[in-house]
Amino acid sequence: MKTDRLIVLLCGLMIMASSSVVAEARPGNLKDGQRLYQQHCLRCHGATLDGKGPDAASLSVRPTDFHKYLSRVKGELELEVTIRRGKQLTAMHEWDTRLTDQQVYDLIAYIRSAIPHFEVKP
Repeated sequence: MKTDRLIVLLCGLMIMASSSVVAEARPGNLKDGQRLYQQHCLRCHGATLDGKGPDAASLSVRPTDFHKYLSRVKGELELEVTIRRGKQLTAMHEWDTRLTDQQVYDLIAYIRSAIPHFEVKP
C-alpha cells in the first residue's frame, strides 16, 4: 500500500515538473517581439540589450543588461513575471495592462533570440 502511494506521488511530481517546463516554452513571434522591443524597451535597455539605452543614464537604477550572467540564467517564466509586474523601486514599470499575453511572449522570444538562455546544471 505504501509503495502504491509512493509511485502515485512520484508520478505526480514528474507530471508537475514536466508541465512547468512546458509552461515556460511559450511560442512567440520574433519579428513582432523586435518591433515591440524597439517601441517600448529600447530607450532604457538599449539597441543591443546592454542596459545602455538613451534614457538609461538619467535613471537612478540602471536598466538590466541582458548580457549579464544573472539575466541569462533567468528562465522565460522569470522574464514574463518581470515584464508583467515590473520591478519595484526602478523605472521598470508593469506592462501587464498595456501588452497582451502574445505580445509578452513575442518580447521574450526576441530577447532570447538576441541573448540565449544559459542552462544551469547542478
